[in-house]
Amino acid sequence: MLLTITTTAVPATDLGYLLHKHPEKAQEFGQAFGTAHVFYPEASAERCTAALLLDVDPVRLARTRGRSSPDFSLGQYVNDRPYAASSLFAVTLGDVFRTARAGRCAARPELAAAEIPLELRIPALPCRGGPELARRLFEPLGWSVEAEAVPLDERFPGWGESRYVRLTLTGVRRLSDALNHLYVLLPVLDDAKHYWVAADEVDKLVRAGEGWLAAHPERSLITRRYLGRRGSLTRAAFARLAELGDETEETLEPPVEEDVAADAVRRGGPDAGSAEETGDAAGAPSGEDRAAGPEAPAPGGPLNARRHAAVLDALDELEAASVIDLGCGSGQLLRELLERPALTRIAGTDVSARSLAMAARRLRLDRMGERQRERITLFQGALTYTDDRFAGYDAAVLMEVVEHVDPPRLGALERVVFGTARPGAVIVTTPNAEYNVRYEWLTGMRHPDHRFEWTRAEFAAWAERVAAEHGYRLEYRPVGDEDPEVGAPTQMGVFRRD
Repeated sequence: MLLTITTTAVPATDLGYLLHKHPEKAQEFGQAFGTAHVFYPEASAERCTAALLLDVDPVRLARTRGRSSPDFSLGQYVNDRPYAASSLFAVTLGDVFRTARAGRCAARPELAAAEIPLELRIPALPCRGGPELARRLFEPLGWSVEAEAVPLDERFPGWGESRYVRLTLTGVRRLSDALNHLYVLLPVLDDAKHYWVAADEVDKLVRAGEGWLAAHPERSLITRRYLGRRGSLTRAAFARLAELGDETEETLEPPVEEDVAADAVRRGGPDAGSAEETGDAAGAPSGEDRAAGPEAPAPGGPLNARRHAAVLDALDELEAASVIDLGCGSGQLLRELLERPALTRIAGTDVSARSLAMAARRLRLDRMGERQRERITLFQGALTYTDDRFAGYDAAVLMEVVEHVDPPRLGALERVVFGTARPGAVIVTTPNAEYNVRYEWLTGMRHPDHRFEWTRAEFAAWAERVAAEHGYRLEYRPVGDEDPEVGAPTQMGVFRRD
């Protein structure tokens, strides 16, 4: 496995300061699965290239094989790991260039903060998705990408292309950013890891992705692949990365058939780990899922968790015994509602059949006890059309929903929810557009499907008009830490029927 890093920033040999590796020395670093070498094929004031070469020992690699790795004898020794950059290489890069990845350089602190011209080359990179996926992942980060598919055999072009690409990235970036991009995206492109993916991988992803991953258009694919498609870890990572809206988490949910296949593997497929290893024995909730109870999050916690807590607190104050989640999505709030025994009747509705399927899977309706199953109903419906099933509830929740409705259709939603269904109370949450300036990476609205986002004054004007027209009293509440200039990130209105 080989990576070369080239710069033409004058003096180019300052690359040695940034990498903390002297250009005149060849150095070795022991790894659990082999030996890493750092050397400089060229080093002049005009151009300097550092090379990281990983020499994998197949015997040592076999001895470090995890329980979830293939156990057939030949596969332990005959594979592409000594030659193709993968999660092994990402781990090595993270270890050998740890200080450079952190953006620290005591001798030249101004260098660590500076953007410099860089060229990164990887001659053999496993890429499940081909050159196009490599471009989709690196181009949004400001790189010019050359990704060429490697043929299976150049002598026999009819055999077609392999799953490997030759990758060259050029751009003007901070070296620490470049290294963190590779650290995260190499195993993502390979779509495999050589070690067991545990909960601490979320911390690694969040640290390495700071400043770029939350705004990446492929963040859902990156997060899922990096975390080995483990749903509980993926949800935890996304909550920490985005913290902008519940609806965006749905993009991380695998298709229903993919999740069913994963369940089959967990129940004892050929590559399944033990129940102790997966933490998902017999469909029991994972540790992360069990922790997501009704308790309020600690101050400064994820915004979506604080939004849930605000809605649940309002329902407690209303002493509601029945509630309908209008636009329930993948069922995050429904799961927390089910944990409240005081709620004897719960309903969730959404226009998306796929979202309802995800909600049913999240709630494990197929394995739910009879008494618990009688408490909850899921059904498909559109909030802009009258539906008798919306009526008869003590409270209704519109959490991060109204901003997805085209403004000309808002009047229809108002008539259906406040005029026809007329629950005893309606809880509405929506983003505060003024707060968007505090998300430095954000351009435009918080979600590509948002039709609008209201300022505090705009939301207050809409809510007061709706309350007056339909006979409700209104209470306004901020959600999240309030900024003295722009307010809280989320605004909530609690409507009580007169």
